[in-house]
Amino acid sequence: MKRIFVLCLIIMTAHLGAQELISGEAALGTQEYDRFEKPESCYSCHVDIYMQWRQAMMSQSYTHHWDEIEYFDLAVAHAEKVPELKGPVDGCNGCHAPLSYLAGDVTPPRPEAGSRANEGVSCDLCHTVTAINTDDDYPYNFSYVVEPGRVKYGTKEGLVSPHHVTKKLDIYGQAEFCGNCHNEKNPFGVWVKSTQIEWSEGPYAEQGVPCHQCHMPKALGRNAKMAQEDMVAQHLFNGAHDPGKVGGAIEIRMHPLEREIEYDGTVELKIQLFNGKAGHKIPTGSVEDRILWLHVTATDADGKEYHLPVDSKGFDGEEYTIASDELAYIDMGLPKGIDNFKGVPRDGVPVGDRIFRMPYLDPDGVMTIQQWNTAKLGVDYRIGPRETKIETYTWDLPDDIPEGIVTFKAVLNFQKLVKPVADFLGVPEDESEIMIVNTAETWVEIYE
Repeated sequence: MKRIFVLCLIIMTAHLGAQELISGEAALGTQEYDRFEKPESCYSCHVDIYMQWRQAMMSQSYTHHWDEIEYFDLAVAHAEKVPELKGPVDGCNGCHAPLSYLAGDVTPPRPEAGSRANEGVSCDLCHTVTAINTDDDYPYNFSYVVEPGRVKYGTKEGLVSPHHVTKKLDIYGQAEFCGNCHNEKNPFGVWVKSTQIEWSEGPYAEQGVPCHQCHMPKALGRNAKMAQEDMVAQHLFNGAHDPGKVGGAIEIRMHPLEREIEYDGTVELKIQLFNGKAGHKIPTGSVEDRILWLHVTATDADGKEYHLPVDSKGFDGEEYTIASDELAYIDMGLPKGIDNFKGVPRDGVPVGDRIFRMPYLDPDGVMTIQQWNTAKLGVDYRIGPRETKIETYTWDLPDDIPEGIVTFKAVLNFQKLVKPVADFLGVPEDESEIMIVNTAETWVEIYE
């Protein structure tokens, strides 16, 4: 069914000759920079949309500090030592600096040079996409087909502009459009990004709720200075870098099995975590970088705090989902030129906390954040759309615990980048800052 849908997308753009449906790696060097308008040209009429885009990660896909460090200090450096990685590493630009890739300008200059790579995912790149070209079940690896020129495409009929021709294409309202870059296969054939695939397999796809409804919400306004007031898709693209989007994405409740516990007894807690907000798994996207973990504490009547480790469930691969201080990311040593590199701490969060993740494993079976060097994926213990996970905590009361109320607090934390990796690579602290997703509290009373 998905394959038929993709074929339909291509048929809908039958005005293009088959020989012109060039995308992915075949598109390298097929265009010229001058064929694409600069975002500032769009700003003259589309003021609100431009200003929204400037604040979004779409405009920072090449200049963002972590992307620059990951690309130049790890990916490019790795390809210099392992030449067969050159093509896949150049391919990073197909989504992060698409104009440069299409112009054949790879490796692009660093952001400080101020080249057109800095435009990232620009207005003209997105609005000159005319088709999705893939023979697989899903769009992936910059499978968009672009036809730059005076015609700009979007979701609305009958719009008139003094600067360009505007046409409607159905693909602009479909989640597959996002899959061009938010699905990715690496050289090992591993889906290292699968956000649109996760959506397609979930309840939102069945109900016809595409990515745009959450990441480009509509509001009453004007999409250009001369336009009539209408419902306009806001070009916000809120995601993992937005505390407002992350906050509340997972709902949490917790309760004890008993409210009153004898001083030498055992407390049993259950915590429910419900993904009631996202149409994909959490975390998603650059899952190799992300860490989402549940930290639970108890505070007794005298104010003493205790850390509670999660109960093991015993499933295969669970060791990756319970925080430890073991070392990982050893493959960073090669691009960094460090012989016999031992790695850095895998998690950087309190030992025993539950982690919701899918580990990426290098050819030696060690966790990696280098998605181009990911040979396979580990257990997928993320929280799917409208999925509830239940975690249990069993705590034998300390011998010296006082009588009275013990309060328990669960905090679900998120970091965009695992902190030990960020610290090792010198990534600015805001990339590894802790974002609180949600909290819950409960209590028991201890009696003698």
